[in-house]
Amino acid sequence: MNFDFQEHLPHDFADSSRVWIYQSSRLFFISEALEMEDMLNDFAASWKSHSDPVKGFANLFFGRFIVLMADETATGVSGCSTDSSVHLIKSIEEKYKVQMFDRQNLAFIVKDKIEVIPLSQLEYAVENNFINADTLYFNNTVLSKKEMVEKWIIPVKDSWLAKRVNFTEKAG
Repeated sequence: MNFDFQEHLPHDFADSSRVWIYQSSRLFFISEALEMEDMLNDFAASWKSHSDPVKGFANLFFGRFIVLMADETATGVSGCSTDSSVHLIKSIEEKYKVQMFDRQNLAFIVKDKIEVIPLSQLEYAVENNFINADTLYFNNTVLSKKEMVEKWIIPVKDSWLAKRVNFTEKAG
């Protein structure tokens, strides 16, 4: 799988553009993704903040991650405009019977595939060599376009998860 996502981000958005990443509890079917593409495009085209248009972007990445981005150099995103984006994600949850707000599910690239592990199983996954310090992790906590480009897909050892697990070699 090609994990080069940067080419799909809007080039005319400032590095400081705000980003929200929502991870689905499952991979979307192709038919769902195609249907969702219209929903996301319609949302981005009509996104408003206090009746001013928001320079917005919305897309599905890797069939699992919905990325919303707002370039606030023109119009800042208000509480109401953030609420409208949450409403969009909740409607996607309901329509496709998925969870988009569960931050306890962590996504990793294992053997060139995206694998999801519950946070409660992280230690087990490390102990059984399913993931290691160099395994790539989707850091959905990034807040800006620049952070997304530089820190969305990073080795576990460079993420907040590194403090949660012990990667020291076991003596044999």
